[in-house]
Amino acid sequence: MAAPALPDPNSQQKPEEEAGGRMSFFEHLVDLRKRLVYSLLGIGIGMVAGLAVSPYFIDYIVKPMQAALRAHQMDDKLYYTSPAGYVGLIITLGLYLGIVIAMPWVLYQIWQFVAPGLYKHERSAVAGFIIPSMILFLAGIAFGYFIVLPTMLGFLIGMGTTGPVKPLISINEYFDLILIVLIGLGIIFELPVVIFILSVFNIVTPKFLIKNFRYAMLIITVLAAFAAPTPDATTMLIFMAALVLLYVIGIIVSYFVVRKKRARAIAGGEAQ
Repeated sequence: MAAPALPDPNSQQKPEEEAGGRMSFFEHLVDLRKRLVYSLLGIGIGMVAGLAVSPYFIDYIVKPMQAALRAHQMDDKLYYTSPAGYVGLIITLGLYLGIVIAMPWVLYQIWQFVAPGLYKHERSAVAGFIIPSMILFLAGIAFGYFIVLPTMLGFLIGMGTTGPVKPLISINEYFDLILIVLIGLGIIFELPVVIFILSVFNIVTPKFLIKNFRYAMLIITVLAAFAAPTPDATTMLIFMAALVLLYVIGIIVSYFVVRKKRARAIAGGEAQ
């Protein structure tokens, strides 16, 4: 009588590589529907809160423009050019604020949906960049509000003081302008997160990033020239300095990612 075959230890998954809960296709659809409903409810609640606080945020939004107008001895009032212009601004600002308020809850719902299908080390990697990506996005908005906007608006208003034409600033057009600037900078500040993801999938390494630094500087210069909202050299240099700093942070992040992966590979080799 043949002895029963023993299980092959090499065929078993390592604990750190075991995936989360297993669900059928139908269960995935049910879970997706639940996460979408929860996300929409969170965004709805966030928008209600955003509409409640948006009138107070308008005071902060107009401060950079008011400072630029006062610096050139002009009236610091902003105007709306249609009867519903100010109400529309409050509603639009409230909706954007609501999305920002609800974003952590929406990201949590996305995480709850994708986490069961990931391996343990993949869950750690994904969870590791969600919070930093939010922090970097908010840092980009802060950088735009406190540094870029004063320089940009000072240049733009200064251009209008040399001739017979005087500015009459519409609050709605001003809001559209700063929305593009702030959200654009928030997205640009995600560069370290992009480098982190590329490093996780072995697309880039710290050595590669350092070796190609001069090419990165060329790309950064071109990007700063096109992304800067004004053609003055000061704003362009501010953009370039921020992008170079983000690139250096990305190199540091890539270094730690690669080092951790090598340590895991060595530990796995010793365990065999």
